[in-house]
Amino acid sequence: MPDRRPRAAWRRPQAEPPATTVQEPPTERSSVVQASLYRDGLRVSSPATLADTFRQLREHPDGMAWIGLHRPTEEELHSLAAEFDLHELAVEDALEAHQRPKLERYGDTLFVVLRAARYLDAQEEVEFGELHIFVGPDFLITVRHGAAPDLSTVRHRMEKDPDLLALGPEAVLYAILDAVVDGYAPVVAGVQNDIDEIETEVFGGDPAVSRRIYELSREMVEFQRATRPLVGMLHGLMAGFAKYGTDEELQRYLRDVADHVTHTSERVDGFRQALTDILTVNATLVTQQQNAEMRALAEAGFEQNEEIKKISAWAAILFAPTLVGTIYGMNFDSMPELHWTGGYPFAIGLMGLVCTSLYVIFKRRDWL
Repeated sequence: MPDRRPRAAWRRPQAEPPATTVQEPPTERSSVVQASLYRDGLRVSSPATLADTFRQLREHPDGMAWIGLHRPTEEELHSLAAEFDLHELAVEDALEAHQRPKLERYGDTLFVVLRAARYLDAQEEVEFGELHIFVGPDFLITVRHGAAPDLSTVRHRMEKDPDLLALGPEAVLYAILDAVVDGYAPVVAGVQNDIDEIETEVFGGDPAVSRRIYELSREMVEFQRATRPLVGMLHGLMAGFAKYGTDEELQRYLRDVADHVTHTSERVDGFRQALTDILTVNATLVTQQQNAEMRALAEAGFEQNEEIKKISAWAAILFAPTLVGTIYGMNFDSMPELHWTGGYPFAIGLMGLVCTSLYVIFKRRDWL
């Protein structure tokens, strides 16, 4: 945690600069959500602009500025960097966003990146936001990218507890960490419900479940990237308790947050493994279903072949008398059998003999 040293020990002299140097650069819109100045845990003012915040903090060096920004412009961040001596690499990260969760120290300033998450019930999906925090001896700046987290509740909570807020920017950082981690709980519950529904759909044979498993797996990858680095970050903060003289009450709070983060990270790891197992089971069930369909088609083809063989056998049997009858139906005068007394019985007998022989042959070959 940053040292609680006098402002003059780490910043340029407090001499009042010309008015033109403290005026906020003109922009089309202001990204300042709220800027407040606190003394002894109580809010003393809420400046409307960054320039007013800088001026009032100079007038009250024993105060603390808490500035909240949402998608700030480059001019606004450079103004803050010039006033609070923020490192250019941290400012660049805050501008570009899409950073991994991390904790870095630049002199007396901590730079913290957090990935907040919230569960959208209507869409049944997880939405992620990004939060960048600059923590100095007498200031805390939050740069939010996305809808989550809602820091107004954090500010309201801290203002209701002046004793905690009086501990300085470190206490505000704790409250923000706690809010981000607490925001993971509804996400974990929502994802658990989704996994339960997916398991039902998998064994119910829903063909669209594979896509849902894939989409939820991608969200869990993002969720894992948001939670896993927090474990190391909080352990890093706890390792610096003695060096930076962190208040004992804050130490207990941060240990509690670290426990919650560890639990959440383990749950997310479990979700990823469960989704992997479900995807494997789904692939197995799909393969079994395809095999069953192929088997049914094969059986249907076999039955169809059996019917075709029967039809072909009967057609061959019926063809024999038709052939004999056709030969003797040509009515040629030179056919000796036409004037033979035994010609008719001979023709009938020949038909019967051929039909019987064909029937016996087809029966032995299981065609009939």
